[in-house]
Amino acid sequence: VQLQASGGGLVQAGDSLRLSCAASGRTVATYGWFRQAPGKERKFVAFVTWSGASTDYDDSVKDRFTISRDNAKNMVYLQINNIQPEDTAVYYCTAGRRWKATDYWGQGTLVTVSS
Repeated sequence: VQLQASGGGLVQAGDSLRLSCAASGRTVATYGWFRQAPGKERKFVAFVTWSGASTDYDDSVKDRFTISRDNAKNMVYLQINNIQPEDTAVYYCTAGRRWKATDYWGQGTLVTVSS
């Protein structure tokens, strides 16, 4: 499984941003997003099933983030609304053979939020 994340960049607080992840290779059960802020550990953000029917979020982001899946395009998205400086991080796309597994990782896309 290959994962290619994109969509990061420099944005202002309050903006919306959509991250994309292009997936290729074998079919997997779940896709996810993780993030790593400067000087901090990598943390879970959200999961979605292959079908897109089920999702799971970290409590800290569930009110502003939406994960979604486009099966036809084999894409995974992370919509971030009202983005805040604390959302500054490298965002990684993941895929797993079981629900909430992270067997595969993409290269990450950097999001920088200015206040």
